[in-house]
This record gives sequence, structure tokens and C-alpha cells, in this order.
Amino acid sequence: MLRGLIDDAALFPPGSAPMETAVPAHRGYRQSWYEAMIGPLLVPQSRLAELSEHLGRGPLRIGVIVDGELERVAADVSALPPQVEVLHYESRHALEHLTAHAPAWGKPVYAELPFGDDALDAVRPTGFTPKFRTGGLAAEFFPAPETLAAAIAGCRLRGLQFKLTAGLHQAVRHRDPATGFDHHGFLNVLVAAADASDGALTADLAATLASTDTADLAERARRVLQRPRALWTGYGSCSIDEPLSDLTELGLLHRGTSNKRDTV
Repeated sequence: MLRGLIDDAALFPPGSAPMETAVPAHRGYRQSWYEAMIGPLLVPQSRLAELSEHLGRGPLRIGVIVDGELERVAADVSALPPQVEVLHYESRHALEHLTAHAPAWGKPVYAELPFGDDALDAVRPTGFTPKFRTGGLAAEFFPAPETLAAAIAGCRLRGLQFKLTAGLHQAVRHRDPATGFDHHGFLNVLVAAADASDGALTADLAATLASTDTADLAERARRVLQRPRALWTGYGSCSIDEPLSDLTELGLLHRGTSNKRDTV
């Protein structure tokens, strides 16, 4: 369940790390005992030239967030492994335009969508993976548990996987005392997605997403840790340390001994 769970979004708000800090830190994650949990370093398309000076210092896994012209994407990412993520293509027209260009890239594509059945119906024939925003700098970017539950159930019904972005720094749903925003917990999503793949009702998924019962969520997660994530491909986080700390404190991730492999 935890393999490849967290894409490294250190370059994005609210962390907004400089490139010279983010790249060495990501290489450190890739050499750590929890390496199997870490996905690619997410880089804006507009900053690929800045990234290029770091490429000769060791291998990197890169996910490109498209923030420029679609016509430039193929040239910009042609030499970069292994995935392309597409940000803010939220209309049927944009998806049609994207569909015309994406096959030439030879990369997986994640299309950020608004919530709702119309968007899922539009993305389904494209072969792209839907991506939903679960946080941001304003309250409207944090969907209600019922909204996110409907999206998860909608993906399951259509045979789609889904990806999430923003806001999922801590394991369990909580209210940020500084902003007053109610953040989704990545453990809530992990359990809800596992339940959804088993056919759980949307109302039950919403209840799981709304739960703040840490002990219950940890126990439910423990029961499914050896299963793959059938629906949820993972999420981008500007922090790796926060989810790592929560998982280790809850006993869901631990460092192995010298004669035992690290457990992820």
C-alpha cells in the first residue's frame, strides 16, 4: 500500500523549495531506507531548463507539471523519465486538445479535473488518469468528504485510477489551527480507496474520509498494508518528513534491522 505513495512536490507551494535544495534532498530520499515509498520529483515544465544543470549529478525520476504550451511538452520532456503530469486542463475542449498531442509523448498522463461525473466521463476514453485537488491556499480547494468520496466511487465505477494533489501532509483528517482549513488525511484516503476497491458504498467512503479516529484508521490500514493500491496511484506532497513521521509513529512503517529488510 505504501510503495510509490508520495511524489516529491518540494518545488511547489507552500514549501516552494529552491531547485538547489530540492534536487539534493530528493536524491537523499532515493538513497534512504524508505526509498520505496517515494515517487518522482515533480518539476514545472517552465523550470526544466533550471533542472538540466542538476541532471549530470546522478539519476533522477522526474514528473513534469505542465504549466506552458502543450506544443512544447514533447520537446521539453522527451529526454526525461518516467511520467508527465498535466495541470489545469479542466474542460472537455482542453481534454480533446490534450488527447491529440499526448500519444506522441510516450509518457503516462495525469489530467487534473474538476469534481463531477461529467469530467470523469470526458476523461475516461482518453486513457489519462484523473487527478483531483485536495488542498491549496484557499478554503474552496479543500473538497468536502462527500465530494471526494463521490469522485473515488465514480473512478471505481468507470474502471479508472485516480491521483490526488495538495493538502495531504498528515495521516488523519484535521483542522489547521493557523488557517482554519479542514485537511484530508492521507491515511483516510488510503483506507477509503481500499474499501472502494472492495465495493464500499459512497456514504461509507465519506464517513471514512471524515473520520478523525486515528487508532481506528491505523488499524484498518494495517489490515490492508500488504495489498496494492488498486485505485489510488498516490499523491504529491511538498513535505516528505511529515507523512514519514506520522507513518512511523503509527507503526505502519518501520526501519528494519541489519538482518531484516526495511519495511515499506
